[in-house]
Amino acid sequence: MREPSHDSTPPAPAEPVPAIWTGRATNRVQWLLAVAGAACIALGIELAVVSNWTSGVAPLVMSVVGCVAAGLLMLYGTLAFVHVAVKVDSDAVEVRCGHMGLPRRRIPLSHVVGAEFEPKVTPRHWGGWGYRWRPERGTAVVVRRGEGVVVTLGDGRTFTVTVDDAESAVRAIRDRLGAGPGKPAQI
Repeated sequence: MREPSHDSTPPAPAEPVPAIWTGRATNRVQWLLAVAGAACIALGIELAVVSNWTSGVAPLVMSVVGCVAAGLLMLYGTLAFVHVAVKVDSDAVEVRCGHMGLPRRRIPLSHVVGAEFEPKVTPRHWGGWGYRWRPERGTAVVVRRGEGVVVTLGDGRTFTVTVDDAESAVRAIRDRLGAGPGKPAQI
């Protein structure tokens, strides 16, 4: 049996929580899908420009429109969710997706009752990458597999987001929940 350690060094203090916490997560694999979308658009343009038009106008127009539409959908879908940025300030948790920041979700801290660290968020559990909703799980923004933050709202719903250094995001949210006067820290 080991003797209990009587080390007199105090435990290391927790890192101070910044006034505004920011974090992001990126999925570089989705760039491959963006390239495939651009290739579909290029194929549609090539069909429109180079084609002999011998098979008729309707089949050619359908091919061109189909290629361009599929390419635009793939391109938007991947660029919108290639990365996510999360910001926690004194008022809200804000999640912005992609290069344009759309879609965006702003959750006032007055609606938040708790935050938990989730070490294994996977696209498989949510039905894929992107902005997801599942009745039994809540809403999520999943851009990659890995750690994430699960925010519990006052009405019992949850919002999950994958973000690097999710543990410090949870600390930042919990710190703000306990800091306000009259705010119960139900975490």
